[in-house]
Amino acid sequence: MGVRDSARTAAPDPRLLRAAVEASGEAILITSANLAAPGPLIEYANPAFTRMTGYEAHEIVGLSPRILQGPLTDRTVLDALRSALETGVATQAEAVNYRKDGSTYVVEWLITPVREADGRLTHWVATQRDVTGRRAHEDRQAFMVRELHHRVKNTLATVQAVLNATARSRLSISEFIHAFSGRIASLARTHALITEDLAQAASFEGLLRAELDPYGERGRLTLDGPKVVLPSELAVPVGMALHELTTNALRHGSLADPDGRLQVTWWVEDGTSGRALRWDWTEHDGPPAGHPTRQGFGHRLLNKVLAAQTGAEVDVDFAPDGLRVSVRMPLPGILA
Repeated sequence: MGVRDSARTAAPDPRLLRAAVEASGEAILITSANLAAPGPLIEYANPAFTRMTGYEAHEIVGLSPRILQGPLTDRTVLDALRSALETGVATQAEAVNYRKDGSTYVVEWLITPVREADGRLTHWVATQRDVTGRRAHEDRQAFMVRELHHRVKNTLATVQAVLNATARSRLSISEFIHAFSGRIASLARTHALITEDLAQAASFEGLLRAELDPYGERGRLTLDGPKVVLPSELAVPVGMALHELTTNALRHGSLADPDGRLQVTWWVEDGTSGRALRWDWTEHDGPPAGHPTRQGFGHRLLNKVLAAQTGAEVDVDFAPDGLRVSVRMPLPGILA
């Protein structure tokens, strides 16, 4: 065997191996092989491990890795780990661990057996990685998929309800197409606002502006109220109601008159039954708001759909100066 071949087969310098382990960004733990209590016992922990857990090496050498476990550590995962170690095979899994300060993190580990030439198992080497951020991202993705599935089902049901209600109206074909297209476009605007938000929610002011901003020239609009965020199950019916009110104002109300004005004010009130969003839609200087001779889709939506889907109380007043609508809508668990 030549000098070059001998160099290739020679064992690496232990000092180099230790330097590599010390410099590694992966947390590395070496324990004894004995699984019986109180073992296995920690014999070595590299700097990455101490940074991840908050324990200094001298604090944990001689202790069991069980010191990292706590109430949120999944017992099923630990039982599977024990079974794999008892068979002497490498195993990989994730679990919740606890740092020295009591905070939790999600750790991914790969535990590998170390054996002598005769096959006797002497140690376990655990390579560990903090995957808390990745797990949070995966959980977020799973939540988004569930939310999207739920919202698509609700949206399709809403589209069907809008189609049926529009079809029951006494409209010509062109009027039907215009009304139905406007309602679907309003739904699309609401869903765009929801989708852009990480919490899958939309602000009440955002819903208002999506409908009214195109008609806010010359100071005709006054929108006044605090930031109130609505989850998708409230934002969709509220967006539809605002669209119907806007459409009615453009066809028959204050926005149909060049001198007409519209004021929308909203606030959050606390009562014995919990928090509620209150909002007033007040039209001024438009055509007189006469009582309708029949209940149109917009009126039905305010009195039935909005009330049924959000639990809102709706009061409609056909005042001589313009339409007045007052709504009180519960906000269960919503932070304004």
